[in-house]
Amino acid sequence: VQLQAYGGGLVQAGGSLRLSCAASGRTFSYYDMGWFRQAPGQEREFVVAIRWSGGMIDFADSVKGRFTISRDNAKNTVYLQMNSLLPEDTAVYYCAAGRYSQDPKAYDYWGQGTQVTVSS
Repeated sequence: VQLQAYGGGLVQAGGSLRLSCAASGRTFSYYDMGWFRQAPGQEREFVVAIRWSGGMIDFADSVKGRFTISRDNAKNTVYLQMNSLLPEDTAVYYCAAGRYSQDPKAYDYWGQGTQVTVSS
């Protein structure tokens, strides 16, 4: 599975962005998907995970109530809707395919990352 994340950009605090992660390969629907983020000088941080069916979702506490995730298996795409963005959400965001988990080691495939910058 090859993943490509896009949709990042510069937004003011309180604004919104929608990230997309497009996957190649016919087995996308078999994989659980996750989003992680990494700010400069910090470790990669779990954001959200979604089961292959979309039936289970796990959010990091820091984004609960502000971010939502969805997937369209017919389009091989997972979406991360980010609302009420805060400056501390600034990071490179990565999508990943693998096993439903908050641990990045559970994911076998990673996209290249897309930069999200939130200005105060």
